[in-house]
Amino acid sequence: MLQQTPSVVVNSDDGTGVGYASIRIRGTDATRINLTINGIPINDPESQGIFFVNFSDLASSVNSVQIQRGVGASTNGVGAFGASINISNLNQSKEAAASIQSAYGSFNTWKNTFRAATGMLKSGFQFDLRLSKINSDGYIDRAFSDLKSLHFISGWTSGNEMTNIKFNLITGKERTGQAWNGVGISFNDKEKPLPYQQLLDKAGRTTNVLGQMPDGTFYKNQTDNYQQDYYQLFVNHKFNNNWTANLGTFLTRGKGYYEEYRPGEKFKSYGLSDVKIKDSLIKKTNLVRQIWLDNYYYGTVFSANYYKKNTDLIFGGAILKYDAKHYGFVKWAEIGVPIDYRWYILPAHKTDINFLVKYNNN
Repeated sequence: MLQQTPSVVVNSDDGTGVGYASIRIRGTDATRINLTINGIPINDPESQGIFFVNFSDLASSVNSVQIQRGVGASTNGVGAFGASINISNLNQSKEAAASIQSAYGSFNTWKNTFRAATGMLKSGFQFDLRLSKINSDGYIDRAFSDLKSLHFISGWTSGNEMTNIKFNLITGKERTGQAWNGVGISFNDKEKPLPYQQLLDKAGRTTNVLGQMPDGTFYKNQTDNYQQDYYQLFVNHKFNNNWTANLGTFLTRGKGYYEEYRPGEKFKSYGLSDVKIKDSLIKKTNLVRQIWLDNYYYGTVFSANYYKKNTDLIFGGAILKYDAKHYGFVKWAEIGVPIDYRWYILPAHKTDINFLVKYNNN
């Protein structure tokens, strides 16, 4: 959706635009781009990355996208050194409606979307729902995608339209085949120029080397599995023609893992002793492992706004908290490792508090 805008370069792991994708603006990667949805920070608090695969088909619910290129004033979340992107998806249908959309494309790519809306009810409530499912075999070998998502909004507006409350839920569940390493060709050789085109044609443009086992076959469950739920609650109140106040609270819940085949792993890397068989000391083994992330990201953002003629004054801030656990399991090993052996667990905690004042006089 954004790749045709100026200074934006988009990369797709599977080669179709489905599944994992990354974005650069003016050459800057996602860790230096501030992304918010309805003013709520989306960047991962640890890596600062953006993982669009966790909320697939978001474009079907987007009302507007604003991109500010270059250094900007990010009100919360990561610093906007490369750019800021703010996505809004809180607008609701004024009329009752329902629709089903289906699309089919290359590489057995399916996109199915169901939408329904009640419109504004006499009580001041209204409800909107979107359900989506996207599947693709991917252009790259074994880079399949199975993406499910839901977007639900419930809103209430007072009779005098001075107060508005909205609850926003975005949830996504993804299962994708790993294709993170691309075609696996090295293009670095300081001694002589490399014939890139010939090397690429020789390796094959759909090559995926991840998960290859000693017999030349590929591990069938070389996958990434993750679910992320975004809960957002907004209260907006207009006191008079000059003063308004906004309060938003959120909880982002994520849990999932990627599973991979790892050849020749050292026992000591897993806190285990080498295995002695007869007179031989075995230091390595082939194994399958799962790397887990289990996290909560929550907080509140708030602002008070004063408008009068050409004067615009904003007081605001945010209090953000992140709690996570990282752990790994060995699911299978040829020798020397117990089944479901957990070799590490690492906690992660982060607190971010900020306040802002903005003044504009035109």
